[in-house]
Amino acid sequence: MSKTSLELLWLQFKRLLRSLASCVIFYTIIPLPQGWIGEWQRVARWSPLVGLTVGATLGLLSLALRFGNFPNLTSSAIIVAMWVGITGGLHLDGVMDAADGLAVTDISRRLEVMKDSATGAYGAIAAVIIILLKTVALSETTLPLWLVLMLAASWARWGQVAAIACYPYLRETGTGAFHKENLRLPQDLLLGLVFILLFDGVIWWLEYLTWWQIVFLNSVSCAIALLTGYYFYWQLKGHTGDTYGAVVEWTEVFILCLLTAF
Repeated sequence: MSKTSLELLWLQFKRLLRSLASCVIFYTIIPLPQGWIGEWQRVARWSPLVGLTVGATLGLLSLALRFGNFPNLTSSAIIVAMWVGITGGLHLDGVMDAADGLAVTDISRRLEVMKDSATGAYGAIAAVIIILLKTVALSETTLPLWLVLMLAASWARWGQVAAIACYPYLRETGTGAFHKENLRLPQDLLLGLVFILLFDGVIWWLEYLTWWQIVFLNSVSCAIALLTGYYFYWQLKGHTGDTYGAVVEWTEVFILCLLTAF
């Protein structure tokens, strides 16, 4: 391989790393040096990997809380609080705006209400339900919390990518429009599946679950992610940045509730 070819490969690799770092900055509050970011196009493709990272971080927190002999319910509440904190409340804000919009009976005014920064009663109720269900589900699951958190967070963000890919965007501008314009199919959608399948391989290798349990959990999680995205499309005939966030949060909740019965 020539020196020029190696330089081009290295440049491409650096761009990929900058794109990944930009995705981390976009979807979390994790601090990274400014020199690491700047490739904002197609950042949504990395979001399932960011979900795995967020889940792993929360999993480490759960181990620390367990080492400190914190009760299950208290530990779960702390983990959920950190979950909101590490994402900057980005997705939860989408839940609240989407709930306020869907509560409006006049369909033509839904997008206008969702754009309003003030949180209404339905938005507050939706946020409380999300936090409550996550806390209770984490306190009652018998599976390792790192596994539960990584599975839910990764599939939820893959569901967001699927919603970006499959449905029209309802606003002319905004961060959601930026994601929609820059997403490439099918590679950006498949990339998230690759990360999740690699994680599944680790679970199987560690023998936490059998292969059929892994297939079942991932099949149902995928269905939840897709159906959640479809629900908001059915209600609004498209998506906005708020509904992308709502897809993430509600998918996480449904998967966590599923895992309590597993």
